[in-house]
Amino acid sequence: MTRKRRRLYMVAAGVTMLGIAAALVLNAFQDNLVFFFSPSELAAREITAGQRIRVGGLVEEGSIERQADSHTVRFTVTDTARSVRVVYSGMLPDLFREGQGVVVQGSLGPDGVFSAEEVLAKHDENYMPPEVADALQKAGHWQKGGGT
Repeated sequence: MTRKRRRLYMVAAGVTMLGIAAALVLNAFQDNLVFFFSPSELAAREITAGQRIRVGGLVEEGSIERQADSHTVRFTVTDTARSVRVVYSGMLPDLFREGQGVVVQGSLGPDGVFSAEEVLAKHDENYMPPEVADALQKAGHWQKGGGT
């Protein structure tokens, strides 16, 4: 085998390994990819049941229902235009309350109820996820730097 042919095989093997590595990285990235939606965007899109997503907005006033016998909590997340009913079982963050910003991660059930695996509450009076802030700003219920 000539030097030229040996070099060609080495380059081909290197490109093949690089392609395999890129495919593995992209596959792992796709498995961990979680999209973010406001309740209005969620209503406008076709989301398959069981697909992991994040939904953000405000906890609607008067919507929190706690079950006495467990850690299960039901509440509504709204962007003032649309609302999504959420069910979560577990400990809620200390800052979780009505009228405050929240991001929930989980999946949308076939009945339209969002089953949350994780609840994230805003950490200070200036924080709002950009997508939620845009949706609330369009609805006229939130100004940058001013809160609700």
